[in-house]
Amino acid sequence: MTRRCIVTGKKPLVGHLVSHANNKTKRRFLPNLQPVTLLSESLGQSFRMRLSTAAVRTIEHKGGLDAYLLGTAATKLDPSVRRLRRRVEKAKAAS
Repeated sequence: MTRRCIVTGKKPLVGHLVSHANNKTKRRFLPNLQPVTLLSESLGQSFRMRLSTAAVRTIEHKGGLDAYLLGTAATKLDPSVRRLRRRVEKAKAAS
């Protein structure tokens, strides 16, 4: 499993750990990924994802998973999330 957020695209960064004597050693800054279960109202189904905390806040701010997916351009989404977006669009059109 990659350490990458499928919504925001955040991934590990590389930097230096700097000691008091100014010695620099390589280190990785990992994104704050959390396992989250989100409910899609139009599909009536829940989805488990590993999202960054910033992505969880963004989705909640937009009004839930369906509102976030429909309000975001498909080109900005990960391919797996893009498939979910198409399913939500079809469910909204059917109802």
